[in-house]
Amino acid sequence: MPEQALYLKWRPARFEDVVGQEHITRTLRNSLATGRIRHAYLFSGPRGTGKTTTARLLAKAVNCLHEDPSMRPCNACEACIAVNEGRFLDLIEIDAATHTGVDDVRDLRDKIAFTPGEGRYKVYIIDEVHRFTGNAFDALLKTLEEPPDHAIFVLATTEIDKVPATIKSRCLQFEFRRVSLHEVADRLQLIAESEGLHLERAALELIARQGTGSVRDSISLLDQIVADPDEVISLDVVQRILGTANNAAVRELAQALIDGDVALGLEIINQAVDGGSDPRQFGQQMVEHLRAILLTQTAGSQLVEASAEERDLYDLQAQQIERGQLLRAVRAFNEAVNTFRGGWQPQLSLELALIESVQGAQEVVYAEAPAQQGRASQAQPSSPPQPDLTPPPELEPGAPPVIARDVLIEKWTLTQRAARRYNPSLPALLDHARVYHVDGNRVVVAVANDVFKEKLDTAEKRQALERALGDVHQTRLQVQIVLAEFGQPQAADAAPPDDPLAQLGAELGGEVSYTDEE
Repeated sequence: MPEQALYLKWRPARFEDVVGQEHITRTLRNSLATGRIRHAYLFSGPRGTGKTTTARLLAKAVNCLHEDPSMRPCNACEACIAVNEGRFLDLIEIDAATHTGVDDVRDLRDKIAFTPGEGRYKVYIIDEVHRFTGNAFDALLKTLEEPPDHAIFVLATTEIDKVPATIKSRCLQFEFRRVSLHEVADRLQLIAESEGLHLERAALELIARQGTGSVRDSISLLDQIVADPDEVISLDVVQRILGTANNAAVRELAQALIDGDVALGLEIINQAVDGGSDPRQFGQQMVEHLRAILLTQTAGSQLVEASAEERDLYDLQAQQIERGQLLRAVRAFNEAVNTFRGGWQPQLSLELALIESVQGAQEVVYAEAPAQQGRASQAQPSSPPQPDLTPPPELEPGAPPVIARDVLIEKWTLTQRAARRYNPSLPALLDHARVYHVDGNRVVVAVANDVFKEKLDTAEKRQALERALGDVHQTRLQVQIVLAEFGQPQAADAAPPDDPLAQLGAELGGEVSYTDEE
């Protein structure tokens, strides 16, 4: 006889064994203890979260012969043993996927009038009830509304929105939730230890993550991975079997995306795929990583189920990436995963997602053709403007501003758009920068922390920003990057702001400070 699958062998036999659904099992046990048993229940939720198992536990408990209602099911009386062995005649399970017609429901309605043969109640478990046709639901409605005293219905579905409101209103509804990563990993560890299996905790957590909150799917993956009970299964072994990428590769790809290093990112993707990683799995891991960064950036790392080391990484990368680029990356990689169809270049969708995430939507600049040129010449795109690359002469310190600071601030968005033509990653960095003050033809741009200063204060980035400012203001300007806290007064020894009253106050010996309210 073949060995029983682990998910069947470890199916919960008591309410206490159900993982992650305490809000449901507690309510059911209290109703059993007080004798308040409903005639119809509706269980909804993702697959593998315990809907059918809980329905069987309920059927076993209402027919249990133990004297203490709080101890039901006892798994020792004749009724409990018969249910566990699958030979209890008053437990009828119906698969709505194969019994969708009205005739099937009418047959059920005709048989329900017969009294139970073994237990107190006849329990009907209808799995995937949303697959019923409209006529089948209509036929079931009257039975649910006025069932015999000895009948209990438990309807289970993964798509609650497809169940008619008339059915919902006649049932006591329970919503099963996805089980947390740590709860699934703890369950897998219990199974592994009881079965004499040797798996690293990190390997169990990866299996749980791949199970996406489904305990049954996670146990099935564990059963798939364990070939030799005496073998110690490490994280690397699980990654090879499941086709997942190394966590280091995912982190490195995320960092390459943040740094705007497309070449390095493409190399990481191809190395991972060539090393045996499944592109779809790699994409899913990338989406999970980017989502964790997004949650950390938006609401804090406490929302992310991860180790302290991983949370530190999410905190760091959340500070380094601009919100718009992060959203674009999440959408791009999620679309790559959802539309993945393999093909002869399976990594292509990931490569495109990376490039789109880094470069974003490129603006196309069209030249204004003279009036004598035809339509064809008007549609031809022109090359980006190339301003004079010779540095502008630097004016004496304290010289009047060539461009007023307010004008620079007002047109900062236009400057970001122009900067994209010279450096694709520059507009995202400029979201974290402010015009601090203007000294002659020198524009002092402030950033709030060392990370952005290091990225922005390079010759390439400064020259690209100077070009963008020249395009917008038609004036050759120099750029200086400084570190300053937004909303804090300007240092007393810094150049005064380009405000005539402030300059006059400084000349008269006053101390000038201002707060950037941008």
